[in-house]
Amino acid sequence: MDGAVAVVTLGLAPYNLMDRALNDELMATLDWAREQRARAVVLRSSLRHFSAGANLDDMLAEMDQADYLDWGFVQTLKAFTEFPAPIVASVNGVCVGGGFELALACDLIVAAESAKIGSVEVTVGLQPLMGAIQRLTHRAGAARAKEMVLLGRRYPASTLERWNIVNWTVEDEKLDAATMVIAQELAHGPTVAHAASKRLVSVAVDQGVAAADEAMIEIQQAVLRSADFRTGVKSYRENGIGVAQFEGA
Repeated sequence: MDGAVAVVTLGLAPYNLMDRALNDELMATLDWAREQRARAVVLRSSLRHFSAGANLDDMLAEMDQADYLDWGFVQTLKAFTEFPAPIVASVNGVCVGGGFELALACDLIVAAESAKIGSVEVTVGLQPLMGAIQRLTHRAGAARAKEMVLLGRRYPASTLERWNIVNWTVEDEKLDAATMVIAQELAHGPTVAHAASKRLVSVAVDQGVAAADEAMIEIQQAVLRSADFRTGVKSYRENGIGVAQFEGA
């Protein structure tokens, strides 16, 4: 923990290859972050690369012995979506395949200028297996999603920022600091409101604007009852905008 920010560091040398064990670790780590009452999460790599995708050897071996592959990816995606605090991916080096899908499961993506990012599964005869197709479609539209998954190219982070896939591109040496500035800002914000905003975005994406409109009243009740709402109003009246000290409750 760095204050109220849970820092989750991938360090499975040499390339943070995704497999069942890593997926299970991610799930356990999110449970730990929830227990710590983290108000923001950073997902980063301690290696030269964020992740080079799935462990293909393990995948082939499992498919030789099973009728289908189930590494718990759907459960992981759900856990990322339903985690009550914002999750920020800090992307460096190569970020492709399952690694890119892991970043896409986060709420926000900060990427180093030199990062090379893409859905490259087609180059080994696969399609994205961990939600990239639907998330790219939501972020960048159907045409860009098809381009990325059908051609399997790697793109500079700046290109994906223009396509609304990456939120920020920063100089390599500033990646860690820039990510933490954003995470700390989120962690010092109104946590109940952040959780409600995440939930409402999910409803809008999954079910459409009309469904989100219907869900607003119920989702907003916890925010309206929160101590942070009262703190924010009091601070605004006494000191002006932007200086409230939220406690996350």
